[in-house]
Amino acid sequence: MSFETQSDTPPPADISTAEAPKPIAPTAPGAFLTRLLRAAPTKPGQTYGVPGEGRTVGISIAAVAVVLLVWQAVNMAGLVAPLFLPSPVQVVEKFIAILNTGYTGAPLWLHVLVSAGRVFAAFTLACLIGIPLGLAMGMNPVMRGLFDPFLEFYRPIPPLAYLPLMIIWFGIGETSKVLLIFLAVLAPVTLGARAGVRSVAIEQIHAAYSLGATRAQVLREVVMHAALPEILTSLRIGVGFGWTTLVAAEMVASTQGLGYMVLSASQFLQTSTVLVGIILIGAIAWIFDLAMRALERRIVPWKGRM
Repeated sequence: MSFETQSDTPPPADISTAEAPKPIAPTAPGAFLTRLLRAAPTKPGQTYGVPGEGRTVGISIAAVAVVLLVWQAVNMAGLVAPLFLPSPVQVVEKFIAILNTGYTGAPLWLHVLVSAGRVFAAFTLACLIGIPLGLAMGMNPVMRGLFDPFLEFYRPIPPLAYLPLMIIWFGIGETSKVLLIFLAVLAPVTLGARAGVRSVAIEQIHAAYSLGATRAQVLREVVMHAALPEILTSLRIGVGFGWTTLVAAEMVASTQGLGYMVLSASQFLQTSTVLVGIILIGAIAWIFDLAMRALERRIVPWKGRM
């Protein structure tokens, strides 16, 4: 006598003929952005970016070339008088002339050196004062309460507003010029350092203390590392303000400098010389910004990857 048993377990499916499940479309809030970004970097020094980032330089060169061609065409067509807007060719010719003969008895390199010395002297002073002050304001509520009102009060005031005070208090020498640029650079540097400290996650500090770190080690290894990206960004912004204030600083009793060259040439309607000075100021500031970007990639390679 035989009994036939039936199992409740269904027979195994035929894997070879089974249809693969369809992938589920991402619905997370950052899914669209994720698809736009490149794959994660796999090589040392490789950074995140959007597709086609390598074409940016070519697009920039093409854009500058188009603007120069339109500028030259407008000038050749006589739509704008050369007194108001000289052609790019005239500006280049004026630059070569100033490079060979100088301006107001001083060579061009001396004007560049004097202006750069004023800006970077003020920039160095702002770093020495602004970074420690910003760190202290970020870590200590008392320091923040003491200095924040004064910093926020003077920060929006244009440098021309307190230029007379600089002259009355410190005279017409180099001190007033450097201090005027220093005040323009100090605020962004200080605020950047303060923002960098406040961006540190409290969990990082607690983790460091739980591993036996001292207060000095937490400040150096955790707080400073977290604040460095913000500090470097604020330095780039600050030096830009410094070059912006240069012309105002060289308005009074200056005989050398790019700002002096721009102001002096404008009084005699030498528009091409004015444009040469403006282009040189922008070029020097841009070169420094590129150097700061390279420094960022070297010092804080994790920026933008967290």
